[in-house]
Amino acid sequence: MTAGPVPGFDPAGILDQLSTAILVVDGEDRLAWLNVAAADLLATGTAAARGRGLATLVQDGRAIESLVARSRGSGEPIALRAFEFAPAARGDVRYQVDVTFAPLAGPPAGRVLIEIADTTRPSRMNRDTALLAQQGGSRVMARQLAHEIKNPLGGLRGAAQLLERELPDERLKEYTRVIIGEADRLRALVDSLLGPARPIRREPVNVHELIDRVYWLARAEAPEGIAIERDYDPSLPPLALDRDLMVQAMLNIARNAVQAVGERGAITMRSRALTQATIGAERHRVVASLQFEDNGPGVPGELGETIFYPLVSAREGGTGLGLAVAQDIATRHGGIIEFDSRPGRTVFSLLLPMEGRHEHAT
Repeated sequence: MTAGPVPGFDPAGILDQLSTAILVVDGEDRLAWLNVAAADLLATGTAAARGRGLATLVQDGRAIESLVARSRGSGEPIALRAFEFAPAARGDVRYQVDVTFAPLAGPPAGRVLIEIADTTRPSRMNRDTALLAQQGGSRVMARQLAHEIKNPLGGLRGAAQLLERELPDERLKEYTRVIIGEADRLRALVDSLLGPARPIRREPVNVHELIDRVYWLARAEAPEGIAIERDYDPSLPPLALDRDLMVQAMLNIARNAVQAVGERGAITMRSRALTQATIGAERHRVVASLQFEDNGPGVPGELGETIFYPLVSAREGGTGLGLAVAQDIATRHGGIIEFDSRPGRTVFSLLLPMEGRHEHAT
């Protein structure tokens, strides 16, 4: 006696509950089926992905197709560990995965099941948690440093003003004006180190209007040899943000990109909606990802762990405050700034939850 179907048992529904990505490709390497986790990994919808060639959904898709062909030809599974995997729909991430290719028996012939376990998420959560902890330490360090600098700076400026009143020669007053001007410049630098002091004022904002503003400001400052492009996801809804602070954060990132490429290069300002994304240890159903990509030399390896610290800069003469302030603004909105960098391609991604959140404590 053979067992019949179990009433109420839905294999596809069960597979959709798995965190492991499951895909089935047909004999022509087109996607025949995928579960929800696979759609999330590919940054697409299940309906949109079905019927498409595997190579169109994955960066370096030919390598994946070659492995599928090997498994199909040998009739044996192939398992790989720590395999680098990047969806074609997202230019800002590369995953480390464990992947298995297994040929399926029975008609239609040539089908191969692909099982992908994302091993990146734990390391990503650890990295985000470290960034958030780093941001808290940066704030404490900045406030202590600012306190130590501002008091003697005020005395220096006051003494220069008193001296200027006593000097009979107008030419000598030029020196006191230099002292006063430099004291004011240093005070402004210290204020930048402290970051935005006022509470954030949230209002519904179209993020593309903010990126447009940053785009025009960056174009005005960039050398003529730099091409700046925009690539927007029109499906992004309005977000509850502080308009001025968010423009400041994005402009700081954009200026870094302009400085990184030098006199000639390319910059892309991009928006995307990411599903099942993590910020720190918290997982969100959907977040907005505002990406700033450049083709400069990349972030030096020795700065990878400290790039968001105040006074850390890869550029000679840089203050190292732009990214620190931008990260502070992002975390106060419940978000985070991440980066992925290698020579010729650096992407800074500002991740912002789409659901309403309260301002984080400063």
